[in-house]
Amino acid sequence: MNDQLSFEDREEPARLFGCWKRALQTVSKNYPEKMVKRFLVPITPVDLKDGRAILEVPSKFNFDWLGSRAQAEIADALSAELGERVLVELRINVKERKPSQVINNSVALIQPPIVERRNTTFQPKESFTFENFVTGQSNRLAVAGAKAVAANPGRKYNPLFIYSPSGLGKTHLLHAIAHEVQKRDPNFPMVYVSAQQFAEEFISALQQGRIDHFRRAQRNVGLWLVDDIQFVAGKDRTQEEIFYTFNHLHQMGRQIVLCSDRPPRDLYLMDERLRSRFESGLVADIHWPDTETRSAILLSKAAAEGIELSHEVAMYLAEHVPGNIRQLEGAMVNLSAEASFLGYDLNIDLARAMVEKLCSSNRAQAKPSLNNILEVVSKFYKIPVEEIRGTSRKAPIALARHVAVYLTREVTHGSWKHIGHQFGDRDHTSMMHAYEKVNKLTEADLDFANVVRSLMRNLDPDS
Repeated sequence: MNDQLSFEDREEPARLFGCWKRALQTVSKNYPEKMVKRFLVPITPVDLKDGRAILEVPSKFNFDWLGSRAQAEIADALSAELGERVLVELRINVKERKPSQVINNSVALIQPPIVERRNTTFQPKESFTFENFVTGQSNRLAVAGAKAVAANPGRKYNPLFIYSPSGLGKTHLLHAIAHEVQKRDPNFPMVYVSAQQFAEEFISALQQGRIDHFRRAQRNVGLWLVDDIQFVAGKDRTQEEIFYTFNHLHQMGRQIVLCSDRPPRDLYLMDERLRSRFESGLVADIHWPDTETRSAILLSKAAAEGIELSHEVAMYLAEHVPGNIRQLEGAMVNLSAEASFLGYDLNIDLARAMVEKLCSSNRAQAKPSLNNILEVVSKFYKIPVEEIRGTSRKAPIALARHVAVYLTREVTHGSWKHIGHQFGDRDHTSMMHAYEKVNKLTEADLDFANVVRSLMRNLDPDS
């Protein structure tokens, strides 16, 4: 009686039962007869709902084998038979029967796979929410993608890949997604892990013979958040594990969010299969924020910390303190502490004094200066420094100037206004244009990208 339809003969399960044998025959052609009998024939179709085909298998061994080898093929075969894209969800079915019972009359007790949830210890940082993330032109796409993912995990933008230089809010967005998901479902299974942590735990699991435990912890979740994925580049065994984890979660329709300091195409030591998968969803970057956004971030942070910060002081710090958002916020905290110790109001004069002290300290370090950058660019392009800083619009000179602006921004992280002042009091929009032009050229022209990287290495005193 196994061919009878259950679930009150609902249409969706009936469709699944009707096409299962044909899909099974299609998949079976790719495997030896022995494997077909051992792993494929015992599969029982159970239900079809919300675009998911639920299949039962008789043991964890079958579950693991199918999950790592044939699950994607089964989904493709079922999708072809059903005429629509479906995902396959495997479940372990434990059958209990007394010795006197006939096998066909045995009662099946459906048991879900053991889920070892890591999110019992992971709690998103309280301050890292969407509400206190300042949205500007530089991060608008990344924020929109993160909110869409949080609202409907696994249904839109899967995977979501966010990239930016350090300190611009990637980790904040990961925690904000987790906050939003947990707000609706406190028991939603999720993992937040840095790529470095993933690699270390993977190696430890191999050494201790606990690889199955490690894989269950990573894969039996609805939301997989991975920070700093660039750190596994060059680690072949770890990349392979991430590849299979990614495939498993994606096939099951579980949400994947990854962060990196560069786009997938620039992860040069990453397996090409991984890079292509990273690019299969939404790839969103976070640019260096403009002065207004930096100022808004400071004001938001000050309000959260109970610091009385005026718009004038916030704007001054945003314009004159170089570096990423963490460094900018650190300058504000230091300024507030100094004002408190001295018993002064947090005013513009105190801000100017602190910025001057900060700039003097930076000049004393070994960090390349604008003169160093200009000399390196001048030597490579054989164009005098005076002409690079001058007003000529001849193509070779303009290109050298654009490269110098790009390197200055990358090395010093200075504000556009400050960089424009160093290049002959040029408008900040022209500096942004120069940076973006070089950025696009490095993406389109591999030889040019190599030149820029070579110039960057020449600025590194340790290289």
